[in-house]
Amino acid sequence: MSFSSVIQETIAEHTVTVARFEESCSSTIGEMAQRCIEALEAGGKVCFCGNGGSAADAQHFAAEFVVRFVRNRKGLPSIAFSTDTSILTACANDFGYEAVFARQVEAMCGPEDVVVGISTSGNSANVVKALEFAQSIGVTTFAFTGEQGGRCGDVADLCLAVPSPITARVQECHLIAGHLICDLVESHFADQASAISGS
Repeated sequence: MSFSSVIQETIAEHTVTVARFEESCSSTIGEMAQRCIEALEAGGKVCFCGNGGSAADAQHFAAEFVVRFVRNRKGLPSIAFSTDTSILTACANDFGYEAVFARQVEAMCGPEDVVVGISTSGNSANVVKALEFAQSIGVTTFAFTGEQGGRCGDVADLCLAVPSPITARVQECHLIAGHLICDLVESHFADQASAISGS
């Protein structure tokens, strides 16, 4: 198969998936953004967790909240639980890898917060455990998954299940969803100036 045909087929597949994603997930994205706004207005924070590419997405989205997406405004509290190697390795060593995100939820989250678990399969054990623990202490929970939803979808208050079985297409739609949520939340706080940026 030629490079050009691979490129064309992949872009066509992406386009079809995004169209299905828009139809099935738009209302969920809007509800997630609203709940994030409510949490931040209540003094809470938005926390993200995931493995591999989903860990990269978690860091990406947390950075958009804390720094900015497109507008200068005050920083919005957000954490990616995949970023502190000392916490991750200590917890994995002492309690097992399945506990690495749940332990951080226990240490840092309360009912005013949101925890977002990102798992293309919906079945990443450490993400499931984080969502389960968050639920047990009254934290609002979201899951970003593939089309089946998996155990994460069963546990979370809201599940963004991308209508595709292909990991790359799911991850591409997760990025769109994260950017949309950041944009909608940022729009709400756009008039609240930052002392750092002077905006």
